[in-house]
Amino acid sequence: MAKFSPPPGTADIFPEEMPLWNRLEDSARRIFPLYGYGELRTPIFESTEVFKRGIGDETEVVQKEMYTFEDRGGRSITLRPEGTAGVMRALLNTDVMNGNEKRVFYIGPMFRGERPAAGRRRQFHQVGVENAGRVAPELDAENMAMMMQYLDNLEISGAKLVINTRGVQADRGPAEEMLSKYFQQHIGDMCDDCQTRVTRNVWRILDCKQACCKEIVKNTPDYLSAYSSESRAYFDSVCNLLTSFNVDFEIDKQLVRGLDYYAHTVFEVIHPGIGAQSAIAGGGRYELYLPENKKPIVGVGFAAGLERLLMVQEALKVAAPVAGKGPVFLISMGASARAFNMKLAQDLRNANIPVVVEVEEKSMKAQMRAANRANAAFGIICGDDELETGKVVFKDMENGSQEERSRNGLIEFLQTTYK
Repeated sequence: MAKFSPPPGTADIFPEEMPLWNRLEDSARRIFPLYGYGELRTPIFESTEVFKRGIGDETEVVQKEMYTFEDRGGRSITLRPEGTAGVMRALLNTDVMNGNEKRVFYIGPMFRGERPAAGRRRQFHQVGVENAGRVAPELDAENMAMMMQYLDNLEISGAKLVINTRGVQADRGPAEEMLSKYFQQHIGDMCDDCQTRVTRNVWRILDCKQACCKEIVKNTPDYLSAYSSESRAYFDSVCNLLTSFNVDFEIDKQLVRGLDYYAHTVFEVIHPGIGAQSAIAGGGRYELYLPENKKPIVGVGFAAGLERLLMVQEALKVAAPVAGKGPVFLISMGASARAFNMKLAQDLRNANIPVVVEVEEKSMKAQMRAANRANAAFGIICGDDELETGKVVFKDMENGSQEERSRNGLIEFLQTTYK
């Protein structure tokens, strides 16, 4: 049989896999509202300028990874490569710019034209949260505590929270000058991308994954010393709050994250269970500009890749969710019985009982095989004799036992079974 694969970097998710995905989403819908967050859904595509302006023209995402096309009206449209910019575009339609705090979370697919690899797809899925409208170290620390509680709820142990500070825009000039001066001395030993980053976006060098650049980055001067006392005090407050929350963390001065809108706190959660691509969640505080928006919208948030969370759960051998009871399978012996079973199937579904009914004329043996393929919990067999007597044959598919049951009371009996 020919195989029809999805496009490279994408994957089909079949019904038997969905309980694993649903657990990730259900946990988000359970944990985030404890902190006052409500679910928001935005389009999977936006005006390209939302991302170019919001994320930054010089980022790897905008330069190399976005899926951009022209719609029928000649407008430039981009499939969302991340969640924050679109969420902020939506929140600009509220009173968030008047200092009124908004707390939202989202779940859905993102799109980046990256080279496919383990834990990295071109269509991937994220769960994320955004707290917009206010700036406070308490909100940064609370955001990270919520993220770690979410991972703990998913039984993901061994995850490490790594944090740093980007300071504010006023701090960037002196820090960038210090970094540029250092990297200029080593420019001939760096990868091609980083040789251009020295003048285009020196911060991206700190995040380079090439071995030659990582060696140079190890001896980077302490650029945090160029930050203002206010920025350093803000970061100290975040660290002290995390300690008071009993949230373990490490400070990594090489952590900058890949998007230009970050200011103050940045953070990642890494886990050794998924190999080289060890980051499973990350985020930070940001100042994000959007088209026609003269003032930045401020906030703090994070996103976690669902594919990577599944990989970690698999590595940790987290038990799969307990499957629900399979459906009732209605087996018909003859046209009259099939007509009866079609009506019975709807009555059962109206009573919230899952049902599959065989609609073709097949032998008893073939219908029983179909019931097994459907993972049916019970089989109900009906033929001319059963129609005449008002009874059916009720079969427990797990242990193979069967008995006659009156059609009267059948729905009530199954409702107690499927509670």
